[in-house]
Amino acid sequence: MEYGSTLDLTGKMYTDRSVTWLLFSNLVTLALALVQHWNVSELLWIYWGQSVIIGWFNVHRILGLKRFSTEGFRINNRAVQPTRATRRQTAAFFALHYGMFHFGYLVFLFSDARMHGGVPVFAVALCILVFYFSHRFSWHYNREREAGRVPNIGNIMFFPYLRIIPMHLIIVLGGLYAGNGVMALVVFLLLKTAADVAMHIIGHAMARGDRLRASRKLP
Repeated sequence: MEYGSTLDLTGKMYTDRSVTWLLFSNLVTLALALVQHWNVSELLWIYWGQSVIIGWFNVHRILGLKRFSTEGFRINNRAVQPTRATRRQTAAFFALHYGMFHFGYLVFLFSDARMHGGVPVFAVALCILVFYFSHRFSWHYNREREAGRVPNIGNIMFFPYLRIIPMHLIIVLGGLYAGNGVMALVVFLLLKTAADVAMHIIGHAMARGDRLRASRKLP
């Protein structure tokens, strides 16, 4: 499988049931955004919540590994063995690093909310809840599909960063350059959804270790 292949991505979209949930979650957000005339500020809260959910399930995914590879993965610049200690240390490091990033992000969102007069709490919470159930289904669904494989723990640890960076870049750049009109909102939300689905498929392929070899280090 080649990661950049349109044919592969399209095929996975039709066969991966978790993609259906992901599309549904994004469509719910799009519908509420249009009905309530949201701007980028409201959307950032939702996708912050989605990012936290992705990280939460990734910690559980790491801790739930029974057999995994550590090929190319290093801690303190030293090769490690696929042991319980490696699994716990990797999960702890990821939770700390990912959590600090999102805490800083949250401080920015609160500051932005004060400037723009608050946030539609109920609607934002509803969208985040829909994303939670989407990612919960994806976690269970892909765990069953990947049973018997020996994934690379380094790929799994870096999977959420690969997943969320394109998503948030599209939202932020869309808000900066496209404005807050209805068509602009629809266009960059559709772009965000496309990036979300593509990185979902690619990220899970990476986590399984499909034809990916790279040097990964923890400080």
